[in-house]
Amino acid sequence: MSFETYLKECPLVAILRGITPEEVPSVCDILLENGIRLLEIPLNSPDALKSISIASRHVKERQIAGAGTVLTPEDVIAVHDAGGEFIISPNTDADVIRETKRLGMISMPGFFTASEAFAAIKAGADYLKLFPAILGPGYVKDLKAVVKKPIFAVGGVNAGNIPEFMKVCAGVGIGSALYKPGKSLEQIGRDAAAMSSAVKNGAA
Repeated sequence: MSFETYLKECPLVAILRGITPEEVPSVCDILLENGIRLLEIPLNSPDALKSISIASRHVKERQIAGAGTVLTPEDVIAVHDAGGEFIISPNTDADVIRETKRLGMISMPGFFTASEAFAAIKAGADYLKLFPAILGPGYVKDLKAVVKKPIFAVGGVNAGNIPEFMKVCAGVGIGSALYKPGKSLEQIGRDAAAMSSAVKNGAA
């Protein structure tokens, strides 16, 4: 299944910052139980490439694993070699975007201004990550008047404001409100259920 297909099912990327390789299978499974299919493992997590490799093998056709906090073209190659299928960055770097597309992967660079959005689009980005999304859904609505690529909101997004963001966004990225080191699988499951419900209701 494709990134786009899973995005339609549940427009949420789970940001698993700090996850360890040992945790990957059980966390992937609890997220799947709650309908979350897009899994981002940031490269500043412990042994991130190993975690991405484990995740990509474990989830097979059920979910898709990719990387976040990708800052260089060399990082893109390493993620591709580990089995990751999408690249998410906190910034707009044309070289990173172009390398991502050269390798046939989904590109979602971070941006904050219209100028950064247009630079990302020019380089070939598939999606845009508004980060941090601290100016709220109204800012996204204003951007969409001129920015024609689908926008994800990341940073400051929670179960309370997801429905408003989903009126103007293609999806959201959720980090510590969903997963953080030391959090029990039971709590991850409860929060995943709440987030999954919120995005689906907001997108309805």
